[in-house]
Amino acid sequence: MKRYHILFAALLSVAAARSEERPDSLQAAPTVEVAEAVGKVGATVVADDEFRRSRQRFLPMRRRIDREIGKVKYAYKGEVMLGLTASYGTITSEDTDFWIIVDNIDAEGTTATVKPFFGYFYRDNNCVGVRFGYNYVHGKLGNVDLDLGDKNDISFSVSDMNLSTESFSVGVFHRSYAGLDPKGRFGLFAELELAYSTGKTRFNYMSGEETKYTRSDNRKLKLSFNPGVAVYIFPNVCGTLSFGLGGVQYASVKQFDGAGAEVGKRTASKMRFRLNLADINIGMIVHLWDKKKE
Repeated sequence: MKRYHILFAALLSVAAARSEERPDSLQAAPTVEVAEAVGKVGATVVADDEFRRSRQRFLPMRRRIDREIGKVKYAYKGEVMLGLTASYGTITSEDTDFWIIVDNIDAEGTTATVKPFFGYFYRDNNCVGVRFGYNYVHGKLGNVDLDLGDKNDISFSVSDMNLSTESFSVGVFHRSYAGLDPKGRFGLFAELELAYSTGKTRFNYMSGEETKYTRSDNRKLKLSFNPGVAVYIFPNVCGTLSFGLGGVQYASVKQFDGAGAEVGKRTASKMRFRLNLADINIGMIVHLWDKKKE
């Protein structure tokens, strides 16, 4: 469009100049000088356009910077991996010297998690997979006494409380590896997982001389980020250590009394990114169809 504007302006300027020099009777169609001026303008526009096209043809194309993160191959395209991660922890009240106002504590807790999974490497160092999980938590509070002193006149005692939770989960994940040594024995990985879990929680406590029970149904949808380290112990077997760094989750809970009647429900959502010491998993992975030997 710009070249037509230039051509039109040249025609008007030349025609105006010629109209001032000649009488009205001699003003007619553009003369040879006008045609020459138009030809020069057109030639300039064409030459400029050809120069711009040739310049673009010889300039190098812009490309993304290759940081060579995937240069060292830890796993190869076409491999299938079978793995298992597990965690286990206990809490006891054997040493309570640092709790001055709390005395006579008899408490213990156990948490265990098992997660089998499998994945397929759709390209070098990158895989997608499915993970299943089972989580068990049990806590028992046999007795605890709280005494804030004579001046505060506040003290109470709690005993015979039990809490147990079981949940099952299924999720999909994407994992990317980065090799740390030329032989591909040590590596880091970053994992993004979308998981859905469902389970039940049971809680019973003593009220006077009567034991009361409550139960809740729990559902959770979570998008989490789990980085870790991996090392080949054998040619096709590697050990992993992963850390939970939080994510985004939505939870729904319905609570029932001992007779099975619904007494309440709640929903909650949160986004939190931080190291969770309770979500450290040790795993073992077997790589099938090893491409390194080919």
